[in-house]
Amino acid sequence: MSTENVKIIELNAENWYDCCELMVSAEQEKYMEPNAISIAQSKFEPTLKLYAIYAEDKIVGFLMYNSVQEELDGYWVYRIMVDKQFQGKGIGKAATKLMISEMAKLPNVKRIVVGYHPENFGAHNLYSSLGFVDNGDRFGKEMAVIKNVTEC
Repeated sequence: MSTENVKIIELNAENWYDCCELMVSAEQEKYMEPNAISIAQSKFEPTLKLYAIYAEDKIVGFLMYNSVQEELDGYWVYRIMVDKQFQGKGIGKAATKLMISEMAKLPNVKRIVVGYHPENFGAHNLYSSLGFVDNGDRFGKEMAVIKNVTEC
């Protein structure tokens, strides 16, 4: 599966249910809410932007970010996941780059922030490879890493 065929498409009536059926690996379940919970959350937080991740016209993942600034004067990534069948192929990295490009269009964006559990090494490797930096910010059980948008 080629990462050049990765795209993100806003969640809609045709793709939301397929996103609900996607699953992370068993060891990742403790770090992430099911996609159905994220979709429900968006109904009560209308500033959240949700996307299905496609690879070669197949839905393989899901992502969600906030379109308003929050803590650390940043726009936060809330979720990004790739189905367990498609992990390790560079799809998550390709989709995250596309998401960063979308987020860079938000008003007065200076930084993008993502929080994750410190033991989630897959998330750590992904975000550090894309230039996110750990400045020691912690929110509950999660660490927050930051990417300055001027680096995008």
